[in-house]
Amino acid sequence: MEGIVSFSDWEKIDLRVAEILEIEEIPRADKLYKLKIDLGTETRTLVAGIKPYYTKQELEGKRIIVFTNLEPRKIKGIESKGMVLAAVSDDHNEVKLLQPDGAMELGSKVS
Repeated sequence: MEGIVSFSDWEKIDLRVAEILEIEEIPRADKLYKLKIDLGTETRTLVAGIKPYYTKQELEGKRIIVFTNLEPRKIKGIESKGMVLAAVSDDHNEVKLLQPDGAMELGSKVS
């Protein structure tokens, strides 16, 4: 069946709780932020297309869910090591970051 993910494929995906430490503007990128995140055992750099939806002040210190074992990708010359997860409306007018419900230890696995 098309679009169906096997349970063994789902088990390969590593989703973790992270905290946004730093947010930087990316020159000539009106939709992107460069984020430094803390996964508890390591810090990483991610590029996320959330600039139209969040200010830097709203993001700083926010706990989020990150797809950590996604293949790294260069975006605007920056190596992005993961993906921030968000809920997105069909028309892309609303984007809300996925967050843990309550205080969770950084690096906690999402399943």
